[in-house]
Amino acid sequence: MEILKVSARSLPNSVAGAIAGVIREKGAVEVQAVGAGASNQAVKAVAIARGYLAPAGIDLICVPAFANVVIDGDERTAIKLIVEPR
Repeated sequence: MEILKVSARSLPNSVAGAIAGVIREKGAVEVQAVGAGASNQAVKAVAIARGYLAPAGIDLICVPAFANVVIDGDERTAIKLIVEPR
């Protein structure tokens, strides 16, 4: 499954386009975010992507979970959103 990493500076519309593209191509995507700002942008992107895919008859669901990621040698807890069609 492809992983998209989102930061607090990511543009939700751009991330949404990437999510929609991966969903069309591969069927599912994992979106990872570390921190409150990044998580906010990720959730907005999933909502926008849902709007992008709805006209094509694709309804998205999102399953949240935790993931441990290593950033600059430090282990951090990330939110991961598994996004797939219903």
